[in-house]
Amino acid sequence: QVQLVESGGGWVQAGGSLTLSCAASGNTFSIDHMAWYRQAPGKQRELVARISRGGNTNYADSVKGRFTISRDNAKNTVYLQMNSLKSEDTAVYYCNVMRLGLANWGQGTQVTVSA
Repeated sequence: QVQLVESGGGWVQAGGSLTLSCAASGNTFSIDHMAWYRQAPGKQRELVARISRGGNTNYADSVKGRFTISRDNAKNTVYLQMNSLKSEDTAVYYCNVMRLGLANWGQGTQVTVSA
């Protein structure tokens, strides 16, 4: 089992920046993809960004050019640098880690962007 602890959420004005972190502990051997999802009120959870163990990334169209996902395999930590934030980025952001074909989720961290 993998435990995930997220940090870095908060309130920011539109145009501002935030960095989210997610540290994995427990059975971290063989962690594969790491990702960030988000869920806004009344909407389905959606993929924001994903990064493979080798560093290949993919992003939702809505965040391309503004968000950057990265990971530190030695620390079993994934980051999400969010720049030029918009009000529509307001959501609960969840860390997701794939290990041996199973998905592990963090508890979520709130990001609120005021217009």
